[in-house]
Amino acid sequence: MALKEKAYKLLAIQEGITNSKAKDLIDRGIVTAGGKKIVIARGEISTDTVFKVKELPRATKIFEDDNILALNKPAHLGSEELEKEYKQAILLNRLDKETSGVILFAKNEEFRKKAIEEFKNHRVYKEYVAVVEGKIIDEAVCDLPITTIKGKVAKSKIDLRNGKSAKTTVYPLMVEGHKSKVKVVIETGRTHQIRVHLAYLGMPIIGDVQYGKPSTKVHRVLLHSKVTKIFDYTFEAPEPKEFRTYGF
Repeated sequence: MALKEKAYKLLAIQEGITNSKAKDLIDRGIVTAGGKKIVIARGEISTDTVFKVKELPRATKIFEDDNILALNKPAHLGSEELEKEYKQAILLNRLDKETSGVILFAKNEEFRKKAIEEFKNHRVYKEYVAVVEGKIIDEAVCDLPITTIKGKVAKSKIDLRNGKSAKTTVYPLMVEGHKSKVKVVIETGRTHQIRVHLAYLGMPIIGDVQYGKPSTKVHRVLLHSKVTKIFDYTFEAPEPKEFRTYGF
């Protein structure tokens, strides 16, 4: 019978790093074995497992002036980590760790207050692209409230009684086999909103282990914040190479 050990401990030995660093790499979603993403750091795995660790890319600057900083966030990097890196800026919106694309920071308190009002009053245009399961040929709208349970890992669900309002509109772009590329526009910004709504509509996002199913071809959620418009600013982040995996 093959011997087993916790995944993060084996990774620490293989990479010559601390256990905490190994756990962090797994939690980021950049560690794979046998073509599959390692999801649970404390899960037991065969001691002869060989891991692959993806290099973590850096965020790139889209635009900056005296009021606002727009970055293109790579997948696997937390929004709060960027706020620590850019100490002169204040985070305006958050993206899930595995979601890439446009993320905004205020450069001063006066602008931050004005920008927060725009978000609160749903005057910020937020456009995403996603690769989903299924052949999507018709526009779809999900206008159902969401509740989020905060814990070590946030978990959201549709909750008609206690949820907060959330609206997501999906526009078909391309179909390739049994997968589709869609444009997603949201009026609100609840935690995991797009992922929950698309799963409810029967089009879970490729690579979404939490609300869909894992993929052997990509090791991240194929969701990207492509365009954000606030005041007179328009910011756009090009789609990352993972979106070409399925022919898009």
